[in-house]
Amino acid sequence: MLGVLKGRLIDGLKIAKVKETNSKYTITFRFESGEPVVISANAGEKLLDVARKANVAIDAPCSGNGVCGKCRVRLVSGYLDAPINRHITSEEYAAGWRLACLAQISGDAEIEVPDIASAYRSRMKMADLSSPEEIALFEDLRRQLEEAGLAFGSDLSFLPLELTEPTLEDTMPDNERLLRAIEAAAGVDESAIMLPYPVLKDLSWVLRESGFRVKCVISRDGERILVRDVLPQSSTEPMVGFALDLGTTSLAGVLVDLETGKILAKASGGNGQIRYGADVINRIIESDKVGGRKRLQDAVIKESIIPMLASMYRSAGVNPRRIYRMVLAGNTTMNHLLLGLHADPIRMEPFVPSFFRTDHLYVRDIQLKMNPLAELIVAPNIGSYVGGDITAGALVSMIWNRPEMSLFIDLGTNGELVFGNSEFLMSCACSAGPAFEGGDISCGMRATDGAIEACVIDKETMEPSMTVVGNVPPAGICGSGIIDVIAELFRCGIINGKGKFIREGARILHDEHGMGSYVLAWKKDTGGVKDVVINEVDIDNFIRAKGAIFSATQTMLASLGFDASVIERVYVAGGIGSGINMKNAVTIGMFPDIPLEHFHYIGNSSQTGAYAMLLSSQAREKVFELGRSMTYLELSNEPGYMDEFVAACFLPHTDSGLFPSVRVEP
Repeated sequence: MLGVLKGRLIDGLKIAKVKETNSKYTITFRFESGEPVVISANAGEKLLDVARKANVAIDAPCSGNGVCGKCRVRLVSGYLDAPINRHITSEEYAAGWRLACLAQISGDAEIEVPDIASAYRSRMKMADLSSPEEIALFEDLRRQLEEAGLAFGSDLSFLPLELTEPTLEDTMPDNERLLRAIEAAAGVDESAIMLPYPVLKDLSWVLRESGFRVKCVISRDGERILVRDVLPQSSTEPMVGFALDLGTTSLAGVLVDLETGKILAKASGGNGQIRYGADVINRIIESDKVGGRKRLQDAVIKESIIPMLASMYRSAGVNPRRIYRMVLAGNTTMNHLLLGLHADPIRMEPFVPSFFRTDHLYVRDIQLKMNPLAELIVAPNIGSYVGGDITAGALVSMIWNRPEMSLFIDLGTNGELVFGNSEFLMSCACSAGPAFEGGDISCGMRATDGAIEACVIDKETMEPSMTVVGNVPPAGICGSGIIDVIAELFRCGIINGKGKFIREGARILHDEHGMGSYVLAWKKDTGGVKDVVINEVDIDNFIRAKGAIFSATQTMLASLGFDASVIERVYVAGGIGSGINMKNAVTIGMFPDIPLEHFHYIGNSSQTGAYAMLLSSQAREKVFELGRSMTYLELSNEPGYMDEFVAACFLPHTDSGLFPSVRVEP
């Protein structure tokens, strides 16, 4: 191993003393593609903080505490004070690899930022809308909602008009001419028609360019009409809506034709806020610092939503000015941070957010460029940790319309659950951490190209057979793949109930500290910068995440005097892969041990629910009704919750009697 003197390694080969007289240094960030970024930095500053100031995207799910190991960058030349740690081997350190959160500026430096370190930005995915699987969930939801009596159809519509042209004998102003034509065509009194400034601003030009043959984009509320746009009748541009699922780790959006319901574009990407921490508490703490609210708002809007929209606009050929409505479904904290609201009261007792439901918001309020009158509709929150993603998801689960006892589980950075039937609904939230979306996992990633999403391991040879998103070489592992790998390692007797490796083989490695890991893919085969592995720390993190879900289920059922035997249907949601192997989820003790036919994977229900809210006024009102009627259970106030959690942090559980179907192969 190459020597290290005073923690300073130059080019991985030379050792030099830093000039103490200098206080400012030049830091150059280079990328696999794109122009370099150059910034001045002070001696002693953390490299991650410098990157944040330079708007350089580097994942930091642990918020810079040196725990997750995701902020790996390479020192190409220059000086950095950076210790060796368990996330970087001696060989990798010699090659220049560092954790940005532990490296301090001690001289001029050139830093390479690999794509994997900025995965939330670089791995945006546009969906293939020719694939039936991509749109089947939306079509199935529409059918179910219509069967439940919720009609589809937007309150936005086109109103075609042919106006008489002005003459010297008819000098009526343009606005009055338009209002009278709408009055005659729509059958409402002129006083009930609103013509806002953004429409009036271009009215004269549009009327004359179109020969006074126009169509208005209007929305009706009883006898009142709001004119949202005036277009030439010859225009073929559709009315478009944007539905966004805003998660703590990732986001997903669809552009929808509001007349036909057709999905015009669908995309997913990472939440740029992740470099301020993987969990909502770290985000809230960051937002409470000077300038923090703007930093967090810019991270999600400028770095995540705007680039996603730009890709979708290009893909669908959509004019941003023709987007007339946006529906947002996110957890309570994400809603606050997107809107730039003070979020600290959410984490402080008595845990009071700024709003559960809010109205009269516009897209322009958050600086998104759409139609000037585009509404921003936020799915309602229920509590500090159960938000609009769950009210929208509960709509999709349809448990509110069924008599049987059902459980809805949304797997994300926070695990949220809803239990009940058509008579009552109860909800709760648990801090599962980001493991289900690849956070807190050394080779974890979102369910996008390169992610291992399914795996089977041969018990004798310990060789894996994997399914990878995009059919490309594996770059990491997403939530559904992690469930499979841990279940398979446990089934094959490679790990024990504590998640420790108890077998040896070619794919079992141990580091200098004795920590075991299982190699899913060798870097020599994938061309990656490191092997794709899952180690004992990863397994422990995931055991705690699955334990949070199971203990929340047990606690909520117990609070009502029930046990798992009453559950007749379980609806599992979350964008953690193309699907979840329910048997494996039961094997590791994440879900109750009930018949497998009771389980149903319903995909990203938050996004699907936002889609329904775009297209159906009745579905939108149903979501608000669910938000008002749902009982919220605060798990931290339940005396038995922590005992349940500790008991669940084992494979499958410390009480094996709860999992009679789980068998480990001899």
